[in-house]
Amino acid sequence: MNYQETVGWMFAQLPMYQRQGASAFKKDLTNTLHLSQHLNFPEKKFKSIHVAGSNGKGSVSHMLASILQEAGYTVGLYTSPHLKDFRERIKINGKVVNKQFVIGFIERNKAFLETHKLSFFEMTVGMAFDYFAKQNVDIAVIEVGLGGRLDSTNIITPVTSVITNISLEHTQMLGNTLDKIAYEKAGIIKPDIPVVIGEKHEETSPVFTQIALEKHAEISYAEDAGIQTLPSDLIGPYQKKNIQTVLATIPVLKGKKFKISEKNIKAGLLHVVKNTGLKGRWEILNNSPKVVCDTAHNPAGLKYVFDQIKLEGFNELHLVFGVVNDKDLESLAPFLPKEANYYFCKPDVPRGLEASVLKEKMKVFGVEGDDYESVGKAYHAALQRAHADDFIFIGGSTFVVAEII
Repeated sequence: MNYQETVGWMFAQLPMYQRQGASAFKKDLTNTLHLSQHLNFPEKKFKSIHVAGSNGKGSVSHMLASILQEAGYTVGLYTSPHLKDFRERIKINGKVVNKQFVIGFIERNKAFLETHKLSFFEMTVGMAFDYFAKQNVDIAVIEVGLGGRLDSTNIITPVTSVITNISLEHTQMLGNTLDKIAYEKAGIIKPDIPVVIGEKHEETSPVFTQIALEKHAEISYAEDAGIQTLPSDLIGPYQKKNIQTVLATIPVLKGKKFKISEKNIKAGLLHVVKNTGLKGRWEILNNSPKVVCDTAHNPAGLKYVFDQIKLEGFNELHLVFGVVNDKDLESLAPFLPKEANYYFCKPDVPRGLEASVLKEKMKVFGVEGDDYESVGKAYHAALQRAHADDFIFIGGSTFVVAEII
């Protein structure tokens, strides 16, 4: 198989949460552990940082990777989902895994993957760990895919764990209260391994504190550190807490003998996009009219984004908006501005919610607009209608952003 055929096989043959939803969610780590053994335990051959959270874990992962790169380390970075190319998930010093490695990994292990019916995410995690081990990275920043406790990445023993924040998300799998979701995220806390928590919350902090106590893991809260934030090329007020979380993690890494200077920290935060290739975080696509896309897709994330939009100076607001079909629209509705022109669209994945259905459902919440058969057509309509002093936002789903970028 060539590269496209290989990735097509991965997408089509086995469950993938981002495309299918809850049916792809596994309830234990058995498959991942079997694959690790089959690959000769690659995750034990490099140091790692494990990052979980409801919002901000992608940004925090990329910031940490950028700072470590500036400090001269060879840094693996595993994140999900990807926007355009599968290989975005697996990088070393900002360079995506080469196509030949992806092809070779599947060819070498296809019989095992089929026999054990591994999910898309399970095999991808195994591929990333195998690649990082073979390339002898100094350290890898590993972003949790979903939850934490039962996530396929949770077979690593990191030098530190990081949990950015907790909000209601994926409630059908992680639980319908903040403390239940916190319990799942806290599953990445390991015995005697320090953990940094980005934000304090009365419902979640007791969960983290208790589990850290049980695991004899030193716990610290970024909010308690009184850290002054530094500038970053990831703009927007909502990045402030992510930067604080990163800065609270650096002393822990220094305590693990990583040499990181203030110069490295400042340069790393200023060059996240250049060093890691991060896309889709308050990314400006056009200036007249101003067009911004962002991958935020849960209530807390969208609240941060729309709070940022309020700070922008514009005449009219245009929203190119699409979601997946299991999205809890009632939880999103309070954060969606009523005084805006909506262009509803369906992201081009099996889970995408039909634009006409989204349009009717949103009417219940007083949010009205027109529906379009594709993201591209919705965006084109917004550009045609908007004036130079207007503002266009594209979002609601990672897949909507992916189609525009």
